[in-house]
Amino acid sequence: MTNPEIDRRRTFAIISHPDAGKTTLTEKLLLFGGQIQVAGAVKNNKIKKTATSDWMEIEKQRGISVTTSVMEFDYNDYKVNILDTPGHQDFAEDTFRTLTAVDSAIIVVDAAKGVEQQTRKLMTVCRMRKTPVIIFINKMDREGKDPFDLLDELEEELQISVRPLSWPINQGQRFKGVFNIYEDQLNLFTSDKQRITEKISVDIHSDELDKHVSPTDAEKLRNDLELIDGVYPAFDVDDYLKADIAPVFFGSALNNFGVKELLDCFVKIAPSPRPVQAEERVVNPEESKFSGFIFKITANIDPNHRSCIAFCKVCSGKFVRNNPYLHVRQQKTMRFSSPTQFMAQRKSTIDEAWPGDIVGLPDNGIFKIGDTLTEGENIHFKGLPSFSPEMFKYIENADPMKTKQLNKGIEQLMDEGVAQLFVNQFNGRKIIGTVGQLQFEVIQYRLENEYGAKCRWEPISLYKACWIESDDEAELNNFKQRKYQFMAKDRDGRDVFLADSGYMLQMAQQDFENIRFHFTSEF
Repeated sequence: MTNPEIDRRRTFAIISHPDAGKTTLTEKLLLFGGQIQVAGAVKNNKIKKTATSDWMEIEKQRGISVTTSVMEFDYNDYKVNILDTPGHQDFAEDTFRTLTAVDSAIIVVDAAKGVEQQTRKLMTVCRMRKTPVIIFINKMDREGKDPFDLLDELEEELQISVRPLSWPINQGQRFKGVFNIYEDQLNLFTSDKQRITEKISVDIHSDELDKHVSPTDAEKLRNDLELIDGVYPAFDVDDYLKADIAPVFFGSALNNFGVKELLDCFVKIAPSPRPVQAEERVVNPEESKFSGFIFKITANIDPNHRSCIAFCKVCSGKFVRNNPYLHVRQQKTMRFSSPTQFMAQRKSTIDEAWPGDIVGLPDNGIFKIGDTLTEGENIHFKGLPSFSPEMFKYIENADPMKTKQLNKGIEQLMDEGVAQLFVNQFNGRKIIGTVGQLQFEVIQYRLENEYGAKCRWEPISLYKACWIESDDEAELNNFKQRKYQFMAKDRDGRDVFLADSGYMLQMAQQDFENIRFHFTSEF
């Protein structure tokens, strides 16, 4: 028997390139969920690149984007959990990890800019995990690319088949609305941020269509729809759930247009919480015993309170406040007296949570990313992937009196997943690898302000770090000897090869055929 609480959960992430309209879309979804009364109530969290003196300010802005990043609301009979992700690429790791905690994703694409780099990267993660995606093409009320060109670009760039479920009537100044293919209705556009659009059921082939939109637009719409049916296969929910096809919607989040159509279709077709693969076995959401894993840890920005919040995704059973749970890595039993859930800006203590829900647990340094909580069973959810960093620096102690604090600080920040630490086997020096320049500044600032330790960065010229493994022990040893200056270990003691150029990496891959080079830590 299926559990209605689990069936009605929809947990998804909204992902996009910065500025494609993700925060606006999130806000409109909350508007429909009755969580906010007027649009504009969710703070904008664009990260401003400013001088170092504005650090606290940036941190505060980031703080907003962090706390509101998990939101839940009820819509019709469904309970929707949205994980909003930072679009800024310097925090891409955070987004990659968030994707491990969701059952599906909505990708927002700017109609004028098309598919951008960040979107491509995120789609790779969705493909890797077979996460179903729905695409929302935003900003149709501005001049943009031709819709058919956009669909071709999506297929080519994101390597997934697409199927439009709504179709725009013109765009920019002449934007009249969309035809909702999924519900077979015409939705006319009025540019009003607070009002929802009128829906009209019309027969596509009747003259009535010409009355609502001009005869030329009506003719074009008929031809477009005919073309769509000819080119794209009919929409099949199973193909979407298997992540073989992505439904596409058009609209304008700012003007609240096309968003309700997206939401209505989403709650119907999106998957409820799915089984999760642990190292030992597959964990089913319907199981009676609770299990969950920590996918994100947020340090509190307030220096007076050293608390963090660990976000736990419930995978099976039911989480109950004050119940004893086993922290598998530490083999300790813990109780949580004030677990929280977030509703837009408000945080409330909860008594229970079901699979698909995200629970905030107060953390005073007991959790690492990837930790598992259970009712006693020793299972480990698969490690959350770290991607090979693109920027590297040696981290040096700037105050010898504070070595202990520095080491503790580095360890905790790495637990939080801010960056990755490698120890060079040749000279024993610590190397920090990140995806963006901004993280080095965040680390330096936080070491000083939270741990009272000073660090300084020294340049190191590296192209990429990749994890290596091989079934051929002799070849592996030979490789390590020949490349000993470029060998490091990660925090789990695994071998990492630090290539100083693309050419060197290519040559290594050619010369050592039996060695596997991995660009994510999950293999």
